[in-house]
Amino acid sequence: MNRATLYGVTVCPPGRHAPGRTYAERVIRPLRDVPARPDLLLPALAAALTGAGPAVAPGPAGPVPGDVGDDVAAVVRTSGSTGEPRGVLLSATALRASAAATHDRLGGPGHWLLALPTDHVAGLQVLVRSVLAGTAPTVVAPGPFRAATFVAAVGAMPADGPRYTSLVPTQLVRLLADDAATDALRSFGSVLLGGAASAPDLLARARDAGVEVVTTYGMTETCGGCVYDGTPLHGVSVRLDDEGRILLAGPVLADGYLGRPDLDADAFVQVDGVRYLRTSDLGSWSDGVLRVLGRADDVLLSGGANVPPGPVEAVVAALPGVAEVCVVGVPDAEWGQAVVAVVVGRAGTPAPTLHEVRAAVTDRLGAAHAPRHLVVTDSLPVRGPGKIDRRAATQLATRHLERNPT
Repeated sequence: MNRATLYGVTVCPPGRHAPGRTYAERVIRPLRDVPARPDLLLPALAAALTGAGPAVAPGPAGPVPGDVGDDVAAVVRTSGSTGEPRGVLLSATALRASAAATHDRLGGPGHWLLALPTDHVAGLQVLVRSVLAGTAPTVVAPGPFRAATFVAAVGAMPADGPRYTSLVPTQLVRLLADDAATDALRSFGSVLLGGAASAPDLLARARDAGVEVVTTYGMTETCGGCVYDGTPLHGVSVRLDDEGRILLAGPVLADGYLGRPDLDADAFVQVDGVRYLRTSDLGSWSDGVLRVLGRADDVLLSGGANVPPGPVEAVVAALPGVAEVCVVGVPDAEWGQAVVAVVVGRAGTPAPTLHEVRAAVTDRLGAAHAPRHLVVTDSLPVRGPGKIDRRAATQLATRHLERNPT
């Protein structure tokens, strides 16, 4: 990696790192909170990546313990699927490996547009990639995400070199509904799409519009996306355990959790002498491509049948009139859990009926997977940078069915 000077520090190749050791087992390095404003976080992050400054904890969450391991560059707070707060220790080595593998897959460094919050790993990685590329990211104006602000930010980007950005599906839905924003999306060499499952219909619409979408799979513990379009990035290994859970290994893995060795022992496992992250996601292989089926703890038990929401959502999302969908289970005296499709309609097209939803799912997946209720809403509840909040969607569905019993 070439040396480059940016944000007042020299960016150079990382030093040696011993993956798999907890932060307490290494030389101690100070950690400080930094507001998640790009103008403040960029120079602090650049210094952290070289070891010239302390590790950073982006965001307004309040004080964190003052010391971490010597190679830790960032501590990213995440609530995880359970809502339990935790700080994920991301080393400079792992962040660099992730950024280098991304640029390698996309065809080289370029100019990045920041459209995600930097206290989440996807937004933080836009800054890391920019630092290591020696470029300055263009930032979408703060406030609610709107097509107009996205278009204005794209117009301010440098004209030379490739352009990249990272979005979540909700953002892409809004941009594709606007002609000027769709045209702006076409100017990007790649649009990384992650943070939540992407409906096949959304991907098809984007690609039909000439947008170069790359789906990503990963989490904070892997420095963000580490599997692109179902194929692992360079250095990343993927395997499935006996339960079908996805295991991830490689130089992008986090060191562990801040002050939580109990979580380390549960999340990181040794398989054939290799350290893996044992995710909560179920997966399968199809022609050598990883297919993520959804979280193991999201699988519904309805009438004695296991119903993973992901495949049902894919079928419903492909129906005319569906912009977004979340499939959840609500308590039911007869079925244990009744499968419910919570749908956001597409402007200008009537939402499908329950009969149409059930017929499509039964035809593709079987009657046991077919939703027994349909809830049409203006928007799906989200958390973080745009990930659908299944707990809140379940509560929404439950309230709706209590008011509108069928």
